Amino acid sequence: MLPSGQRRKRTRPAAGGADSRLVTLLVGSLGFSDQARRGQRMSTVTTTDGTEIFYKDWGSGQPIVFSHGWPLSADDWDAQMLFFMQHGYRVIAHDRRGHGRSAQVSEGNDMDHYADDLAALTAHLDLHDAVHVGHSAGGGEVARYIGRHGESRVAKAVLISAVTPSVLQTKANPAGVPQAAFEGLQAQLAANRSEFYRAVPSGPFYNFDQPGVEPSEAIIANWWRQGMMGGAKGQYECVSAFIGEDYTGDLKKISVPVLVMHGDADQIVPYATAAPRAVELVQNGTLKTYKGFPHGMPTTHAETINADLLAFIQS
Repeated sequence: MLPSGQRRKRTRPAAGGADSRLVTLLVGSLGFSDQARRGQRMSTVTTTDGTEIFYKDWGSGQPIVFSHGWPLSADDWDAQMLFFMQHGYRVIAHDRRGHGRSAQVSEGNDMDHYADDLAALTAHLDLHDAVHVGHSAGGGEVARYIGRHGESRVAKAVLISAVTPSVLQTKANPAGVPQAAFEGLQAQLAANRSEFYRAVPSGPFYNFDQPGVEPSEAIIANWWRQGMMGGAKGQYECVSAFIGEDYTGDLKKISVPVLVMHGDADQIVPYATAAPRAVELVQNGTLKTYKGFPHGMPTTHAETINADLLAFIQS
């Protein structure tokens, strides 16, 4: 026993002792360099209006640039980015403004700004001979990017489950989605975004609400995670952006080869409103239809989608 009022003195391991060596060994075994241990800044580009856009840039070779759907992030392309990097391509994906790790700006949440942000990224990285792949709203972004900025940096384009040429139901597009349905999306987002972002992937996005389709809790949770990373305002306004646009003029300007990929069981962007119409508008298009595939088929059917993408890019 120590005398009252005295405390036992603690000893510290000598510098370079066993504890220090153990930490060094563990960190080294995980493959972290000294630079990684010190921490690195995320890769970002600042656009002309001062918006900071996050992006990933992996590998080397011909660049493939991925544009994600609403309300997700670059992470939604993980299965594609790893696959194509391993096949000798340079893969780039960014978080749209208001989404993921990009700035949650108050203004500019519209398709023209999305396209200009993509142009800023391709110029920042000085990309040439790039293949642009867009899913859902990202397909609209790709079409608008080429329509506004031309094809000088573009080799090919791919539209997957895309909103092109238009998704809103009109007299000219009777197969489209009624305005009330999109207003319902925004109302649910505003009322309880977290709960709504569980309901969408649990149901129509991946067809997990359909008979014979086994839901994946991991996929649902990952969709929710990506959605909640972004800003409510940007995501709310993104709905207006992708439903209110008509991309007919953009598609007519595209002369590079275009692959249009769409599942005929898509509940988010109905097949008849998009793919068959889009492929007729581009100058050099190929349509590939997937029987029974959902809107989120790059995730649920990554093996099939990746193989067909690779074949198109190599053709």
